[in-house]
Amino acid sequence: MAKYQCPDCGYVYDEQQGDPHEGFPAGTPWSAVPDGWACPDCAVRDKEDFIVVEESGPAA
Repeated sequence: MAKYQCPDCGYVYDEQQGDPHEGFPAGTPWSAVPDGWACPDCAVRDKEDFIVVEESGPAA
C-alpha cells in the first residue's frame, strides 16, 4: 500500500485508510481513484499531480 500527497496543501491519500468521506473505503488502491478526481482539501491539484510519499511492498 502507498501514500500519495498533494504538492500544494499536503493532503495525503493513504491506500490503506482510503477516504470514506470521498467515497473510497479503506483498502482502495490509487489506481481505483478516478483520473479526474481533485484534491478534496484544496481542489487545486488533480490526481495526476499527486506524488508518492511512501510505498510499502510485500514483507520479506
